[in-house]
Amino acid sequence: MPWNTPNDGNGGKGPVQGPWGQTPRPPSGGGGGGGGGSGNEPPNFDDVLQRLAGALRGFAPHGGISGPGMALLVLVGLLLWSLTGFYTVGANEVGLNLHFGRYVGKTEPGLNYNWPYPAGSVIKLPVTDRNSIDIGERAGRGSAAVDVPSESLMLTGDENIADVKFRVIWQIDPAHPEDYAFNLANREGTVKAVAESSMREIVGKSEIQKLLTVDRTRVEQQAQDLTQATLNQYKAGILILQVQLLSVDPPQQVIAAFKDVTAAQQDMQRLQNEADAYRNKVVPEARGAAAAIVQAAKAYREQTVAQATGEASRFSQIDTQFKLAPDLTRQRLYLETMETVLEGAKKIIIDPSIGKGAVPYLPLNQMFNSGAAK
Repeated sequence: MPWNTPNDGNGGKGPVQGPWGQTPRPPSGGGGGGGGGSGNEPPNFDDVLQRLAGALRGFAPHGGISGPGMALLVLVGLLLWSLTGFYTVGANEVGLNLHFGRYVGKTEPGLNYNWPYPAGSVIKLPVTDRNSIDIGERAGRGSAAVDVPSESLMLTGDENIADVKFRVIWQIDPAHPEDYAFNLANREGTVKAVAESSMREIVGKSEIQKLLTVDRTRVEQQAQDLTQATLNQYKAGILILQVQLLSVDPPQQVIAAFKDVTAAQQDMQRLQNEADAYRNKVVPEARGAAAAIVQAAKAYREQTVAQATGEASRFSQIDTQFKLAPDLTRQRLYLETMETVLEGAKKIIIDPSIGKGAVPYLPLNQMFNSGAAK
């Protein structure tokens, strides 16, 4: 109750009660009902000290506290106060120790100690917890998301407008949690502003067709690197884990035309892949046929050269034999030549001794015909 509220149970007509449950004493020199004192005056400080000393003497034997007893009470009080400096840090946390508001070091998970309050204090940060910020849209009622065009509409390098929505996943840097605690006032706002600025810079250097098709992975990686580099310059103590493109679309007014262009590009890519597949099939076959022709030509060359070499060697041997025995060599050559010439011809051999004294009859036509039939 207020200090000046009557508490006599008589409807508020009793004496005024003070903060220590007593009625205030009138100032020195004033009578009990004189005009020198007032019931609303604060209590005398010396009187308060005397009353506190009296309360302490009530706990001491013989109505007083000796010097060793007071020292013991002070030591016990100091011991109890020092025990309040123990604290625990969770498995996902890092503790930051402060001495009179000044950072002096960090502690690992487990039981730790710091100066007791108010000389020391501890800030615990969840350094392994992952946080995410969506840029370009907000979570609406239910499961529907609400677009934020002021964040998502960006100008591309070829002077088109792209509707880019993305998500930034980040956490406190375990190596520098003190930077996160002391260097930034609005941490999430800083991450959001830096990520949006980085994405606008990268989109401003890209073409919209590549953003819609093949450059998504490149844009994500570049946005992550640029955002991390900027936060490192701020000494923000924030680690960017990933930047995810949620959607990249042209403005609603021209989205149908962009879809047609995208479909045409996909058809072009498909035809190019088919042409590459046909080339990969035909070129090896042509190379194999060419290699076979080359090998056949080499074999024919080797055969012709070997045959010519053999004939030249045979001629040299015949020439040598002719010089040694001309008649014999000439006769041999004649016989070999006649053998070659008459090998495929039809031949009839007649013994001259048979036809003496008579005219033999030979049915040559029938013999030739019978030989042809055979």
